[in-house]
Amino acid sequence: MSRFIPSRNTALFLDRDGVINKRKKDGYITSPDEFSFLPGVANAISRLNKFFGKTLIITNQQGVGKGLMTESDLEKIHQKMIAAIESEVGHIDKIYHAPQLESANCIMRKPHPGMIHRALRDFPEISLEKSWLVGDTTADLELAQKMGISSVFLHSPEEADSGWEDFEPALVVGSLAEFADIVCE
Repeated sequence: MSRFIPSRNTALFLDRDGVINKRKKDGYITSPDEFSFLPGVANAISRLNKFFGKTLIITNQQGVGKGLMTESDLEKIHQKMIAAIESEVGHIDKIYHAPQLESANCIMRKPHPGMIHRALRDFPEISLEKSWLVGDTTADLELAQKMGISSVFLHSPEEADSGWEDFEPALVVGSLAEFADIVCE
């Protein structure tokens, strides 16, 4: 029996690049044509929606801050992503993004808590202690640890950040689909 019980006051926080879509080697996804889902993600989100009150994306997108794309370009990418998730009868409740440069050390960029604070303002019913964050970088794990959120590390041996073990994620899986299998068992 699963340890996950559906609850309306929980959130599933998802990183985008490397969790939902394939990362672009040495670059940024700057158009819908460059956006490519990782295998099984849209279906996994649909399955996970049944267990979490809110499904939220939190993503650093400094390509906007670097002038490589506009907010409008980013919105078009997200529209494509949402349409594909909805085609699997899934949904994303809200997307939070930080367009600032990493060098700006802005409160909105992960591992800082700005996007989580915005989510709590928008959805005050969320209990962070009952919520989960799925990410593939140490910034994701550090944010989860700071905020008291259970973390899931998507481990890809060829792309994994070093030092992720220091954050002691609750689960280590190879894909979002694998996490959905665990939750929905």
